[in-house]
Amino acid sequence: MSTMFAGLQGEFMTQKRFLEAIIVGSGFGGAVMCCRLAMRWPGEVLLLERGKRYPKGSFARSPHDFAANFWAPAEDGQARKLNGLFDIRNYRRMDSVVSAGLGGGSLIYANVFMPAPAWVFGPRWPAQISATTLAPYYRVAQSVLAARPVPPAEGDARRTIQRTSLYADFARADGRTSRAADIAVFFGKGYASRQSGPLPLGEQERNRYGATQTSCTYCGECDVGCNVHAKNTLDLNYLFAAEKQHGALVETGSEVTRITPLSEAGEPDSTADGRYGYRVDYRDDAGTPLHALARRVVVAAGTLGTNELLLRCRDTLGTLPRLSQRLGHGFSGNGDFLSFVSGGTRAADPTYGPVITQFIDYGLQQPTPGQPSFMLEDAAYPAFAAWYVEGLRPAAGLSYLFNRIARTFKVFKQRWVDQLFSGKWSGSMSAYAHTALQGDLSYRSSVLLFMGQDAADGTLHLHRGRLALDWPQSSSRPLYDAIVACGKRFQQFAGASTYFPQPTWAWPVRNNITVHPLGGCALAEEPAHGVVSSLPGARGQVFGYQRLYVADGSLLPTGVGANPSATIAALAEWIAEDITGMTPDDTLGVPHA
Repeated sequence: MSTMFAGLQGEFMTQKRFLEAIIVGSGFGGAVMCCRLAMRWPGEVLLLERGKRYPKGSFARSPHDFAANFWAPAEDGQARKLNGLFDIRNYRRMDSVVSAGLGGGSLIYANVFMPAPAWVFGPRWPAQISATTLAPYYRVAQSVLAARPVPPAEGDARRTIQRTSLYADFARADGRTSRAADIAVFFGKGYASRQSGPLPLGEQERNRYGATQTSCTYCGECDVGCNVHAKNTLDLNYLFAAEKQHGALVETGSEVTRITPLSEAGEPDSTADGRYGYRVDYRDDAGTPLHALARRVVVAAGTLGTNELLLRCRDTLGTLPRLSQRLGHGFSGNGDFLSFVSGGTRAADPTYGPVITQFIDYGLQQPTPGQPSFMLEDAAYPAFAAWYVEGLRPAAGLSYLFNRIARTFKVFKQRWVDQLFSGKWSGSMSAYAHTALQGDLSYRSSVLLFMGQDAADGTLHLHRGRLALDWPQSSSRPLYDAIVACGKRFQQFAGASTYFPQPTWAWPVRNNITVHPLGGCALAEEPAHGVVSSLPGARGQVFGYQRLYVADGSLLPTGVGANPSATIAALAEWIAEDITGMTPDDTLGVPHA
């Protein structure tokens, strides 16, 4: 969207153009809702995203650019100083990393599409939602996101991912099975539709919705933003169709600050119930206050953003006083736990390939009564991060530096002897360069990504006007202890010299890190048990208000253990169908898709 058009659009909003819907946030829930509602009301849906657009090649890579690659809230009336990709939060016993940008978490997630196991939909979930209920919505979302396993290598060295076989061998040794994960990565339109093999690495073509993508180059940079658009991020499917095909209005750099219901006269009225619509106040990156009006509002700002906005509207601003007292309760970190193993005897090469390629089930798909349920996924990280680690090693210990010098001197000595007695000298310095660089730490190191079923008993609330979290970690310790034990078994299997859990796990900090914050606006049949309705005709609607909806990870009454993006997208499809009366399909209303 051009700057001129964006300015005109904002002007129209403030002149009381009454829209059909405003979507707050563009992650898996917001993107689905934007597309489906724009299909129902073309040109009458506005999406507000706090982050910015990321065209191909625009993700930070240099140290200078990474220094500004973080998002932070701005002070009232002040210009935003940081509007980058990563929003890092620090809470008591739990830290979180989430994304800001058009496409939300899809910009930095590890691409995995995994429906929640059937048993997860237990007593804390409303009766209207089960694996069977969500099955058709999972299928549609998976088709839109084109999630399939990595193509088999079939002898092609460029498609061979070393760590996948390492994890498969560990699974067998540990009495488990490694399975290929469905990942939302572009390997060509034909591969996505199962009509042909993968497109050669690095070649480009348009996907079924018209966005140009690149066949995955196996660079391992999925979690820092894919600069070649090989990830099937939401801005290349749901949001692309919403904006290009159905005229959705998209404003980036727009942070929503207040939601207020309107009176029959069209004025903000905190005593109203939303039947006459809503006013949504927001500010742009320059700190300029703006507002928009709509018949309905969908809050999909991510678990942290949605809870913070609704808590502020209820408890600080007083614009949504009817919200359930269950708001903020039932937070889950989805059992996320990151570990590292280094100095193994087998090649892992974690800088090559999509970030996740497989998973090993430890009771998540088939639970054992009384035992923690979790899974282990492999992981990749960018090659530039490996260079950073290598740069730190001399500072970490002089023995490493002396060892490198000694090895290089040994080669130099042998070459000098050969030249002295045989008179042979090729002039090549390749052997010295090879000796100096070989044996890097990353090649035989592994990153272990664990997820599991935690107690989901955290509470989000406001402290001095900002979101805070109480996380009673002890109730989830059996899960974390089982995960640490699994990590140590991996270390022994890999013959690794070092195993260490996530950096913040060391005493006395003992903080978890989650990249999948969930809960706080739980789906329920009544407000005594949740914040959002699961009943037919009111799916996703906030108790106490009409036409005010939530559609993101905050809906989940518990963690799901599996990567939650699939369940969030499926729930959004389920809610959108109830609002629009339109059965979703995978064409997104795009001709010939």
